[in-house]
Amino acid sequence: MHIQIVNFNLNDVSSQDYENSCNEIAQAFADLPGLQSKYWLADKENNTYGGVYLWESHEAMQSYLESDLFNQVATNPAFKNVSSKDFRVLEGPTKTTRG
Repeated sequence: MHIQIVNFNLNDVSSQDYENSCNEIAQAFADLPGLQSKYWLADKENNTYGGVYLWESHEAMQSYLESDLFNQVATNPAFKNVSSKDFRVLEGPTKTTRG
């Protein structure tokens, strides 16, 4: 299992317009092979947005990173300072804490 955290700042886009767009494209993310869940993040006060992705494997996450969908996020002019970080999940303690 892998966790991916993607963050960015909005660039000349309102928080409400961004949220409306998220509602429109959520199904494209739901259809990604190997994606167990995605949590959509918004910190309007600090202009920080993004998502926490729970992947079934590193390979599934890597396929997303190489996809047109991720490229659209990474190169979207409405987003600046896009970052993506990958974390391996420690299975033992995660199970103990109901992960």
